Amino acid sequence: MSCKHDAKTKMETVEHVQSDELSRVETAFGVRGNCVMCKQTIEKAANGVEGVITATWDVNRKAMTVVFDGSKTDEMAFHNAIAASGYDTERVAGNEEAYKNLPECCQYDHAMAMNQSGQVEGDNHAEHNHE
Repeated sequence: MSCKHDAKTKMETVEHVQSDELSRVETAFGVRGNCVMCKQTIEKAANGVEGVITATWDVNRKAMTVVFDGSKTDEMAFHNAIAASGYDTERVAGNEEAYKNLPECCQYDHAMAMNQSGQVEGDNHAEHNHE
């Protein structure tokens, strides 16, 4: 699967939900990567940040969803943790040394779009003249 098919739309969403026990915040943002091994590394990095409740990366959409306790951490903490593991996020470039140490299949194209919509650019063949 070519990574160049990803839509070039970037967006970040944040939802704040207050409760008596914790300040639960949900955010979604793009993270570059290629495969299931990337998914494991990216999610492990984000879930390792104190205050993160859940962190899930969608391989196809290049989209990360994190639910966290806003009283214990902030968004930059998990952006930095993911970047330290070698992966680019919408806010922080991946650590180059960590990137070089990723398995070959995980060494993504740094120009790869981080797709939030799930729609793949270039799938519409209506303008092509297929005979």
